[in-house]
Amino acid sequence: MKTGISVYFSDGIEHNERLIERARKAGAAYAFTSMHIPEEEGIAYQHAARHLLKLLRNAGMALIVDVGPDTCEKLGCNRLGELRDLGITHIRLDYGFSAEQTVALSRVFHIVFNASTATKAEVGAWRTAGADFSRFAACHNFYPKRYTGLAAEGVRRINDRLAAFGFDVMGFVPGNRDLRGPLQEGLPTIEAQRERKDDLALNMLEASYGAGCDIVLVGDPGLTDESWERFHQLSEGYVNLAASIDERYSYLYRQVHHDRPDSSEDIIRSQESRTSLRPGPIVPDNGAGRERPAGTIAVSNSEYQRYEGELEIARRELAGDARMNVVGSVSDGDTRLLPYIRDGFGFRLVK
Repeated sequence: MKTGISVYFSDGIEHNERLIERARKAGAAYAFTSMHIPEEEGIAYQHAARHLLKLLRNAGMALIVDVGPDTCEKLGCNRLGELRDLGITHIRLDYGFSAEQTVALSRVFHIVFNASTATKAEVGAWRTAGADFSRFAACHNFYPKRYTGLAAEGVRRINDRLAAFGFDVMGFVPGNRDLRGPLQEGLPTIEAQRERKDDLALNMLEASYGAGCDIVLVGDPGLTDESWERFHQLSEGYVNLAASIDERYSYLYRQVHHDRPDSSEDIIRSQESRTSLRPGPIVPDNGAGRERPAGTIAVSNSEYQRYEGELEIARRELAGDARMNVVGSVSDGDTRLLPYIRDGFGFRLVK
């Protein structure tokens, strides 16, 4: 999963240095900041921006700057094109730019437009003006005010439309430490995530595999240690699942498995389990044929012929099958992640 953070000039240099270093270690590839937040009036942007850009370059992160009509004045530039000289490569345009201006800027920067409000007419106008859409991406808003965020289904519809044009899409999930003021109620794109700030893995997986965001950014400027660990896993392309497994099948622990790219709606299938991970013959045992509630871990036995050794996790309740040995289960707390582990994403079973 492509992941990112958000940084704000008003949080101060020391806070941002710690945040960027933590995010670097956790695999973040992007950072977002805004240059027209009312609460940040009076910030010494020129000094802060140059220092921030240096930190991000050293960390290997691309900075997405949310710009407005007064951005140049704040940074001491005469025109937006000069931001390139500061090292800024991605600018998010929200309002006040014509199609011709947007396309001209796309020859200098990667353009990130507002996914939540962009219309078909705007996209058509960019195309008419000669846009190279490989220089464009979309980014949803985050919503500080309660009840103003979007539904996951609505984000999915928007993202499917934008994906048809070839755009990558970004979205935000809330943090759970150092929540952004002045409201300090989280900065999600999807409203339902505001009430589950501590469930970072679920929020990021829902935004990516449920709602179709290609890049998932944390909107608030901080996470707990536990959430940073989850963030790191997701950046690496897998998530830990707490599980209880029969000792005879303990080889399934600690390995990173990947669901097949042609995902089943009923089960997660480990691509690795039939080859590199299988220790030897899998004969039918006393777990064969048991019913499989959601979260059940099962392994195909020799009666399944060439599928012998394949690890499956049930996404929903399934009937028993004598060719499948039931060997354990995912903890109740992590079964909520199962619908979103799909399309080649990874998982690791842990005690």
